[in-house]
Amino acid sequence: MSQTALAPSFDGNIPIAPRPTATVGRVEISDVTKSYGTNTVLRDVSLTIAPGEVVALIGPSGSGKSTLLRTINHLETVDRGSITLDGQYIGYEERGGKLHELREAEILRRRTQFGLVFQNFNLFPHLTAIENVVEAPVALKRLTKPEARELAKALLARVGLADKVDHYPRQLSGGQQQRVAIARALALSPKVLLFDEPTSALDPELVGEVLDVIRGLARDGTTLIVVTHEIGFAREVADRVVFLDGGEIVEQGTPIQVLRSPKQQRTRDFLAKVL
Repeated sequence: MSQTALAPSFDGNIPIAPRPTATVGRVEISDVTKSYGTNTVLRDVSLTIAPGEVVALIGPSGSGKSTLLRTINHLETVDRGSITLDGQYIGYEERGGKLHELREAEILRRRTQFGLVFQNFNLFPHLTAIENVVEAPVALKRLTKPEARELAKALLARVGLADKVDHYPRQLSGGQQQRVAIARALALSPKVLLFDEPTSALDPELVGEVLDVIRGLARDGTTLIVVTHEIGFAREVADRVVFLDGGEIVEQGTPIQVLRSPKQQRTRDFLAKVL
C-alpha cells in the first residue's frame, strides 16, 4: 500500500501523472435482484468494474445505489444473481453447481478485501483517531499493536491528520472524522474501496477536504465505487458514471457522455434537477 503524502488537488494547471496499473480489484455484478417484501430495490443489475477503475453511482433517493453498494461486500444478501471480486464470491462458495452461503467467519474474512466508508463516519467515540485505525488490523491478527500503530500514523498523515492522532471523534470536525474513517478503511489494505455518500453528512465547507482525499486514492490506482450526489466530483474524478433509477441501471458511460449528453430521458430529467 502506498503511504506517500496526498498529491495537490487538480486545479487545471498541474499535469496529472498516469495512474498505476492495477491488477486486483475487479468486481463483477451479474443479474442481481434484491427485494424487501414486495418492494424490489434492485432489478437484474449487471455491472463490471475493472481493477483501478473509479465508478460513480448517481441517481435519486431510493434508486438502489446504497443497496447495490452493500450487496457488493455482502452486507446485504441478494435474492438472485451473483457478485465476485477477482473471480471469488464474497458470501458464497460454489458446490455441485450451486451457491452455498459461507459461515460468518469466512464471510468476514473475505469482506475485509473491501473497505467501506459510511456517510455517518461510524467511528468508535471512546477511541482516539489512531485507536480507531489500529482496531481492525490488531483484532484480525493482521499486525501486532506496535506495527498497527506505525501503519495508523502513516495513514492518518496520508489523509492530512498527522497532528490529530490522539484526538477523540468529538474533538474533530465532520470532515476530519470522515478522513479518519477513510484511514481506518485503508488499514486492512483492501482491494476495493466503497464510499456511501461520503460527504452527505458534512457541512458544505468541509466537503472539499474529504473529496481531496478520495481524489488522491483515485490517482493511486485504487478501485473505487462511490455513491455520490456531488455531480462535479463525479465529472472530475470518475472513469465511469452509472445512473440508477427504480433499481435499474438506466445509463452508464464516461462522465462526458452521461453528464453532458445523456441518451435517456430519465437521466436528463434527473440532471436537470441537480445541476
